[in-house]
Amino acid sequence: MSYTIAIIGRPNVGKSTLFNRLVGQKLALVDDTPGVTRDRREGAAKLGDLEFTIIDTAGLDEGAKGSLTARMQEQTETAIELADALFFVIDARMGLTPNDRAFADFARRANKPVLLLANKSEGKHGEIGAMESYALGLGDPIQISAEHGEGMGELYDELAKLLPEPVEEEEEETIAEEWSDEEIASRPIRVAIVGRPNAGKSTTINHLLGEERLLTSPEAGTTRDSISVEVDYKGRNFRIFDTAGLRRRSRIEEKLEKLSVADALRAVRFAEVVVMMMDSQNKFEEQDLRITDLVEREGRALVLAVNKWDLVEKRGGMIGQLRTEADHWLPQIKGVPIVAISGLMGEGIDRLMAAIQEAYKIWNRRIPTAALNRWFEDAISTNPPPAVSGRRLKLNYITQTKARPPSFVVFCSRADAVPESYLRYLTNSMRQAFDLPGTPVRITLREKANPFAHKRKRPN
Repeated sequence: MSYTIAIIGRPNVGKSTLFNRLVGQKLALVDDTPGVTRDRREGAAKLGDLEFTIIDTAGLDEGAKGSLTARMQEQTETAIELADALFFVIDARMGLTPNDRAFADFARRANKPVLLLANKSEGKHGEIGAMESYALGLGDPIQISAEHGEGMGELYDELAKLLPEPVEEEEEETIAEEWSDEEIASRPIRVAIVGRPNAGKSTTINHLLGEERLLTSPEAGTTRDSISVEVDYKGRNFRIFDTAGLRRRSRIEEKLEKLSVADALRAVRFAEVVVMMMDSQNKFEEQDLRITDLVEREGRALVLAVNKWDLVEKRGGMIGQLRTEADHWLPQIKGVPIVAISGLMGEGIDRLMAAIQEAYKIWNRRIPTAALNRWFEDAISTNPPPAVSGRRLKLNYITQTKARPPSFVVFCSRADAVPESYLRYLTNSMRQAFDLPGTPVRITLREKANPFAHKRKRPN
């Protein structure tokens, strides 16, 4: 079992910067604005040969009961309970504050090993602030600069005293075997949930987890980081990413929101299945269509979820109407699964999870070459490619190059002359023939080599 360390401290002391340095990636958003981090975020950290789990937390701050600030602190308290040890971070340039002293008492009451980290210690002012931190009674401060990587050697020495003995390399080799097809099928499906602000993304994930793991609020923009959580749903494992709401570019003014959007887009690229969540009161708006088009261009499996269905007055044929609307507005991914849910009440969650698994299965599909070419011959004989500049286009054969998403190459005589409309015809025909609803399908054209091109014309 991995050793777990929670990074705690008041807002804006550099906790997320330290988290990013230890995990080796810019996973957590970093900005000068206090209170950027709201949900707790876990990552696999490494310092030299030391490996452990690190938890980034919201800044410890006081707030009225039930307020967003108070619930952020509850998330931090949960992280402390889960941790084996704590990194208590202070800002050495600012020196000690009353909040630092109050939360040092809080850290002591946790009754867990605490390493005191005086961050931003570079320069004369940092040295003075680090000396002040002795007054907290948490032992010798370790002077670091998370941004510049200074003091990591001293942190390594102290951390090595806390961590259990590492697993022998020989034992690890027996674990690191190649995955079989069955093991790949059982690996967690990576799912990103995206949509406009306040569509109910975090609420839905909390229902799946059975706890308020992610902060929710009627105020749009509560989620800032893309937070990943592990979900075991009826024996199938999922890794689900909650993302910040995506607004139109013209409405994004703050630097912090730009960072949140970039983080959400990175989650889409990392995912295998993307759930595009819409509000039932305002569905298929322009921004919904833009986000969906982005997901299709990134080549990810897609599921549409219409949330807050409990607020809709029910009448016959409403689900069929959703299907019609989806095919009308999203012809490029015709047949994409669409599910009506209520993340708050838990309605339709079973259907949503089943749709995710089915979309993942289709996204991974490989079509036998013989069946593929039988379909191809039928498709071009039923609707032959048009003549361009008085010359017929000759399409020879097709092959699947990869899955995830299903991608194909058509070998032909003049690749640059095949119109886009004919490629759309082939794509839609393939979807229908091989049951590929909703998943992106990639068809590229490649000119077949002319076997006589190397022979020169004989002189008369």
